Amino acid sequence: MGTTLVPPAAPVRPQRKRKLLRRRAADGSQQIRRAVQMGFLVLNIWIGIEFYLFVRYYELGGLGPKVARPPGVEGWLPIASLMNLKALLVTGELPAHHAAGLFLLIAFLAISLLLRKAFCSWLCPIGTISEFLWKLGRGTFGKTWRLPRWADVPLRGLKYILLGLFLYAIGSMSAPAIRAFLDGPYGLIADVKMLNFFRYLSVTAAVVLGLLALASLFVQNFWCRYLCPYGALLGLLARFSPVRIRRYPNICIDCAKCAQACPSWLPVDRLTAIRSPECTGCYECVSVCPAAGALEMTLTRRRRLPAWAMAAALAALFLGVVGYARLAGVWHSEIPDRVYFDLIPRAHEFSHP
Repeated sequence: MGTTLVPPAAPVRPQRKRKLLRRRAADGSQQIRRAVQMGFLVLNIWIGIEFYLFVRYYELGGLGPKVARPPGVEGWLPIASLMNLKALLVTGELPAHHAAGLFLLIAFLAISLLLRKAFCSWLCPIGTISEFLWKLGRGTFGKTWRLPRWADVPLRGLKYILLGLFLYAIGSMSAPAIRAFLDGPYGLIADVKMLNFFRYLSVTAAVVLGLLALASLFVQNFWCRYLCPYGALLGLLARFSPVRIRRYPNICIDCAKCAQACPSWLPVDRLTAIRSPECTGCYECVSVCPAAGALEMTLTRRRRLPAWAMAAALAALFLGVVGYARLAGVWHSEIPDRVYFDLIPRAHEFSHP
């Protein structure tokens, strides 16, 4: 009888290997993250409306209902908050004004140190709007574009240059100089000046904001990736975070879906642990991974951190710091009405010294 030759078995391709592995169940991470994003965005919109009504009361000389100033507006004053943080570290004394901004900064720094740069992808309203824009661009044009490496790398350095300039300027100020600035007319109504910037937007500012929005339609997170100094600071702290994305090569099927989904363009499919300051802990890569256990957000090498636990940890840190400031009686800035009646209607007269 003749011998039948059996051809060697073909190598298992990723598509075939996928069928042999336990598939990942839907984790719901993006639904959880979007709920947190929307909640924080609505909170900021509410704060903005309250603050506008507060300012109008003093602009109109006390006509109409009086609305209390929402301390949360100080979260939009990162430079003043950094100044207060330096003064606190030097003197050990809490500021008389804008202490809420200081505590919000401390909360966001703690979040980055413990939970990566999750502030940017879970809480930051600008990050939420930026994500909406690039997803709108992808839905409209079918794709977003990546800048070539020779342009991307130097452009990413811009946010660190801006951060360095801010830190140098604040670092060169003494604690008495910081107190004098923040307790002066401009410092007391820095939040009003910020509001008026958007209320009376100049042509130049409108063009710049329009170009940033347009760029965000075509390039994922354009502002966050290239120009945000706040994100640069949080990213540097996130390097020390115990939380990170881990890939397990023995389970990974090499489909590269994680790298394709990463908004920060990180090569997740080629690394075993993501330590980059660009990682925002958004779970996008984890949510698209088809192989159970191949890619996880972890607290330690094997302790998985699901999205609901990330959301709970973010809430605990944020509410814990805000709650402490409230209990300590330093959440609200006690500025007399007569000062607001004097300064707010004349806000246009004061310029940054």
